[in-house]
Amino acid sequence: MTLWEIDIHPLDGQPDRGAQRVLAEARDVGIVGKITVGSARGFLIDGTDQHLTSADAQRVAGQLLVDRVVESAVVAPVGDPALLTAPFSAPHLTLVHVLPKPGVMDPVAASAQAAIRDLGIPTRAVRTLMKYWIALERSEDLDRLCTKILSNDSIEQVVVGPLRMRQLETGTDYQLHVVTIPLRSLNAEALVTLSRTGQLYLSLTEMQTIQAHFQQLQRDPTDAELETIAQTWSEHCSHKTLAGRVDYQDERGARRFENLLKETIFAATVEVRRRLGPDDWCVSVFRDNAGIVRFDETHNVVFKVESHNHPSAIEPYGGANTGIGGVIRDPLGTGLGAKPICNTDVFCFAPPQTSSDDLPPGVLHPRRVMQGVVSGVRDYGNRMGIPTVNGAILFDDRYLGNPLVYCGTVGILPRDKSDKQVLAGDYIVAVGGRTGRDGIHGATFSSAELTSESESVSGGAVQIGNAITEKMVLDVVLQARDLGLYHAITDCGAGGFSSAVGEMGEELGAEVWLDRAPLKYDGLSYTEIWISEAQERMVLAVPPNHWEAFKSLCAAEGVEATVLGVFQPTGRLVLKYHDVVVADLSMEFLHQGRPPVIRQATYRPTPPREGSWSRQPSADFNYRDSILRILGSLNVCSKEWVIRQYDHEVQGGSVIKPLVGRDNDGPSDAAVVRPTLTSYRGLVVSCGINPHYGDWDTYHMATSAIDEAMRNAVAVGADPRRIAILDNFCWGNTDRPETLGSLVRAAIACHDLAVELGTPFISGKDSLNNEFRYTDHRGEGVNIAIPATLLISALGQVDDVRNCVTMDFKRPGNLLYVVGLTREELGGSQFSLLLGDRAGHVPQVDADLARRTFAAMHQAISAGHVAACHDLSEGGLAVAVAEMAFAGGFGARVQLERVPHALTGPKFAAPPILLFSESNTRFLLEVPPERAADLERVLQEIPHARIGDITADPRLVVQWTDGDDPNPNPNQHQKAAPSRTLMD
Repeated sequence: MTLWEIDIHPLDGQPDRGAQRVLAEARDVGIVGKITVGSARGFLIDGTDQHLTSADAQRVAGQLLVDRVVESAVVAPVGDPALLTAPFSAPHLTLVHVLPKPGVMDPVAASAQAAIRDLGIPTRAVRTLMKYWIALERSEDLDRLCTKILSNDSIEQVVVGPLRMRQLETGTDYQLHVVTIPLRSLNAEALVTLSRTGQLYLSLTEMQTIQAHFQQLQRDPTDAELETIAQTWSEHCSHKTLAGRVDYQDERGARRFENLLKETIFAATVEVRRRLGPDDWCVSVFRDNAGIVRFDETHNVVFKVESHNHPSAIEPYGGANTGIGGVIRDPLGTGLGAKPICNTDVFCFAPPQTSSDDLPPGVLHPRRVMQGVVSGVRDYGNRMGIPTVNGAILFDDRYLGNPLVYCGTVGILPRDKSDKQVLAGDYIVAVGGRTGRDGIHGATFSSAELTSESESVSGGAVQIGNAITEKMVLDVVLQARDLGLYHAITDCGAGGFSSAVGEMGEELGAEVWLDRAPLKYDGLSYTEIWISEAQERMVLAVPPNHWEAFKSLCAAEGVEATVLGVFQPTGRLVLKYHDVVVADLSMEFLHQGRPPVIRQATYRPTPPREGSWSRQPSADFNYRDSILRILGSLNVCSKEWVIRQYDHEVQGGSVIKPLVGRDNDGPSDAAVVRPTLTSYRGLVVSCGINPHYGDWDTYHMATSAIDEAMRNAVAVGADPRRIAILDNFCWGNTDRPETLGSLVRAAIACHDLAVELGTPFISGKDSLNNEFRYTDHRGEGVNIAIPATLLISALGQVDDVRNCVTMDFKRPGNLLYVVGLTREELGGSQFSLLLGDRAGHVPQVDADLARRTFAAMHQAISAGHVAACHDLSEGGLAVAVAEMAFAGGFGARVQLERVPHALTGPKFAAPPILLFSESNTRFLLEVPPERAADLERVLQEIPHARIGDITADPRLVVQWTDGDDPNPNPNQHQKAAPSRTLMD
């Protein structure tokens, strides 16, 4: 027998984790009847033509696959009755196998096969499986259990009953057949159909442009040519909306943008750099895989944040896994290669308590999405040995069809390795993972909206990552960089070889030999090889005289390296398969031929209206209940259960971690890391995001996100003069003028505030068409669009990490100060969400005050006047002081009327506003009494006030002194007046 199965069971008395997961998730999909489940994980080992014996299979199980302390194994040929025995007795038992579909990347199997070979036992193929024995009270629940919990149809297959196979499929030989698409004769309707059914996702105008080009050439395109153009012109790769023409109209009038990105985000950076003059610390912005800024005398640092939304909606673990894997490769492909030093992640989900009855067809349950995404990012980052140090998690019903998965990586590289240039004659070299069908149409798929059919139609667009392979690639690339063995490098991400080689050879030309690409299995066509987005691959330009040294280095580290072609000064992209030309495109048409997108955009901000808090006397309001409910809400509550899954200590450079305080359970404002352990100079990583503000006005949502990212960084000690920021726009369908208008307005805001604060954008990314369409039970079309969501990520610097501060209270008797001005800005706040009140003014940014406040705060922290600092954001002052208190293990007394404010309404309306307003550019400080006078001198031009002190009694007491003065001097002690406790 050549096909062996090894089933691995928990020993008696050990928990059955697989069964526990199934039982926990059953309620999410509406299974309420009694369920009994047992599980085993397993391996199929194909020894065809290798004479794999029973002793060999037993040796593999005993030495490699089974932990004898907690596990046992059953080893037998596939089909043997011993493999069918259930771990428990119950009537009506059903055996279910779940396996990866043929062609889907199986990294555990790949590692196992390599280890088996190291034992001297050759195998033809290895595959993993999960095995379940299920007893159901209602037999009709089996199909739901299999499709909604046990498997994901986009990547896995279910076999009910015994396995009946004799060998594992590994593909069949491919016979070359050049496919030509009869494009020239198609009418407009046929062009649209081709774009949709071929998953090109190009507009009619774009299809007609391609058609005209080939009509001029008097030939039809090959499938590889058409796919190459589609990848290059996709929204994901070319950013044609943000880089396109827009006629914009809002309440201030009309404006034409010839290139929205260039005239807003990029223009802000140009202006900031012009003002900096010789002190400009930006190195490379918006032209490489990641932005580069100066760090110290010998190093630069890079930062990139990407989103991987559509794949994560289809297959959460694989989508998020490859999202973080892809963004790690961005710094590695920047300059001549940066070493990743830390990761960030921000997730946006639908509420996990969503009823399964409310799920549209084709949508995974939010709890499953959340767990899969967190696990995917966790496993990849941890296995790569890169600390995850900063992030956020947000919840909103509108993320049901499209979760958002932002992943970022910071890297460091020598100053003299920050530039690259492809030279004529350089070999095109691929290193790393092999090419398979995973990720086909990934770039074009990510540029389209999802539908209820996306799970099956676009399942192949989901890649599966292998962190171990990428770690090996990372190590060998950095060695080759320091040896000067290559001229240029880029990651092989969206579009696969198509985008990587096409971009690297844009200024020259390239000839590619696709038949030389190492494949995971036989049977791939030349087009599949070219556009596959299989993971863990990099493309390098290696001069011929360095090829042997480069190949030897890779071989010594167990990394596969292959010459795929050569860069040539022809101005053309030529693809060959066994010397047959399968594509021949002009680089000029490929990169400059896309017709300009001209869109209409309109925006009308929501007019503010009076909130219920201004009509309700404070005496009738339960403040204690409100703060507890806000602290327990999904968007404010502790994310410790997620953070603890990430390794944030690896590499030894983490100074301020994601969790701080006495018990390491307080939410840090930002992370601080030391990139080089021989220096105390540090980097600060933070973020800002609040999509609820966009429901009021996306201009103020954008400026608030920038302000939040900045103040989080400043709160730990970052120098505001050396903070770089990144933008990540995730929007709905921008074909609608009002949706595009909201994006334009946010981009304008980014420009305005970045210029005012002197803060450059160094990189960014957009993900559009984040909408989900389906037909409900009445036969009516339903569309779920995400809220306009802008993530701003900040990369700051500190001269000495020993001067940084954290947010937890340090000592009873220290004083409590508020810095910044509180306004009636509860629109979009956690307080307004608690009340279900869509009223009030959205928080706005006073740019001049923000700039001066950030500078003063940096001066105060650097001088040692501040023992603890926390920014005021979600939940306002009430949440900030509560978080500082429980993080430090102490209490606080707050006299609320001392808070600096600009309120003009009735006195009874002030307490809820002062407690819960989310006005920007505000900080809460703990200050030793002996430092108070020094602090006040630094802050003399900034609104600030002492509002209380820290107590040994771990209670939060908030008091309010009644009086007639609507706006007392916050820096003077109040006259004796009746005082009442609002919260204790």
